Amino acid sequence: MLEPGGPALGRVDTVIDAAIAEKRVVGAVVLIAHDGKIVHRRAAGLSNREARTPMNAERIFRLSSLTKPIVSAAAMALIERGKLGLDDPVTRWLPDFHPKLPDGRAPALTIRQLLTHSAGLGYGFAEGADGPYHRAQISDGLDESTVSLEKNLRRLASVPLLFEPGTTWNYSLGIDVVGAAMERAADAPLADVVSQRVTAPLGMSDTAFYCREPSRLALPYVNAQPEPVPMSDPAVVTLLPGTNIRYSPSRALNSHAFPSGGCGMVGTAEDFMRFLETLRKGGAPILERRTVQTMMSNQIGALTSLLGPGTGFGIGAAIVTDAQAALTPQSAGTITWGGVYGHNWFVDPQRRLSVVLLTNTALEGMNGALPMQLRDAIYS
Repeated sequence: MLEPGGPALGRVDTVIDAAIAEKRVVGAVVLIAHDGKIVHRRAAGLSNREARTPMNAERIFRLSSLTKPIVSAAAMALIERGKLGLDDPVTRWLPDFHPKLPDGRAPALTIRQLLTHSAGLGYGFAEGADGPYHRAQISDGLDESTVSLEKNLRRLASVPLLFEPGTTWNYSLGIDVVGAAMERAADAPLADVVSQRVTAPLGMSDTAFYCREPSRLALPYVNAQPEPVPMSDPAVVTLLPGTNIRYSPSRALNSHAFPSGGCGMVGTAEDFMRFLETLRKGGAPILERRTVQTMMSNQIGALTSLLGPGTGFGIGAAIVTDAQAALTPQSAGTITWGGVYGHNWFVDPQRRLSVVLLTNTALEGMNGALPMQLRDAIYS
């Protein structure tokens, strides 16, 4: 078992300290739970470097794609109650949402396909500046868009699907579409549905679609040399050569911004750990065990994807299907994902282990060296 003060957790602190000393991240909060107990809680570095404000475990972060599993869980709660059906067409709730393939056909998109990113949709940040999502002015849910969710989905439906639904995995705005369907199915705003079905029952009082306490919100930074720089508003950050992410940090303070089910929430590491541990333990009081088993099982089979060898996708997270092929010390069945504001997390059910890494430095905490270094230190 991971023991507080033990050598493995000492190596965790070494990894965190090195990331800050090497100026890869400005600040971070790391929580590690084993057997249902928090065995390591570390807040390191600065929440606001220019103001010399220390990081603390109560700091609120822009969650970006950590929003997806929370909203997905709320969707599954509606499915349990018969409000939604996993394999029902989304047009049952959104009759005008019927994007077409390049050949003109308009296939039915199911809730399952949207939740598992196999519906044929994409993200603007994954295409070049002249791509169809940019030309249609589709919001990825990270920018300070003034459009409504309804209008954004009309724009999304106007762009051809990238592939025949159910044939490929492609990271997408699918959860935003599901969020709109949830509003119709529950006859309530998405924020209320998520609160009623997930965050309120779990006591996740700091997790919402906008930040009610701006003084607790971590200042976001962008990786740069010789050190990260404060994120401008708006900001355009290179993800891969030729592709950019458009951020607007002030969106987190705008209660009128449309609720992006894919990346629109804010919250704390403590809240998110409470959510992960709820899933690991079987879902009560928000979900039935069989529902959580569905979420934590591979839903895409052997579909072509960019997830890498030994990795599938469930509902809300990637899943390690073959640890050896995935080159990870994590057990088969581990669920994991990250967020473009600088976060990473995983749950290893076999090891009874849950880990949350939140940083205020975009991308390094998601796809930099830190997540794998942290993982390897824990498993060492």
